[in-house]
Amino acid sequence: MSEQRRTEGTPTRRRGTALENALTDAAWEVLVEQGYHGFTYEAVAARAGTSKPVLYRRWSRREDLLVATLARHWRPLDLPDTGSLRRDALVLLRKVNTERARMVVLLHIQLADYFRETGTSFSDLRDRLRIADQQSPFAALVDRAVKRGELTETPRPERVVNLPFDLMRHDMLMAMGAVPDSAIVEIVDKVWLPLLGLHHHSTQEDL
Repeated sequence: MSEQRRTEGTPTRRRGTALENALTDAAWEVLVEQGYHGFTYEAVAARAGTSKPVLYRRWSRREDLLVATLARHWRPLDLPDTGSLRRDALVLLRKVNTERARMVVLLHIQLADYFRETGTSFSDLRDRLRIADQQSPFAALVDRAVKRGELTETPRPERVVNLPFDLMRHDMLMAMGAVPDSAIVEIVDKVWLPLLGLHHHSTQEDL
């Protein structure tokens, strides 16, 4: 039997993708307002105007419902392709700063109970949300740079490749929001590029 709810007194039926989107939208609202502690089947079902069995049929574990909810609301950013590793990194970090700062801080706070309960971290969760076999954004940028001849083709630790986002996230959490653009430039020019074997003396014109 298809799931039903009433809107202004009129029954409406939701099926397939429309139903799952409505459920994960309701789940997102509960997560934002109540955190993982309040992220229960009862709360999500009440917010969606449905019953717990409707949720259980799709996600038998609360963790599965959480991942589905985050996957719907944590969409990957488009990768820039400016022809320069430095410019690509700056553009990508600036997108993260303007489009993701609030969500990064929110997830760290609202998912604290989840991380404690599962013994996992934000990085582990990010890996789960990434499409199978999909590179991390900065790994893709580095590979492009190698193909362009900007970087030599040599093994690089994953920690080094992904360092810009990790430092950016740290600064966001310390600031509880977006960070100054000067911090982004410093992460790229003073930390990341030198670790990759590149050095850039930035000028006002190329910021």
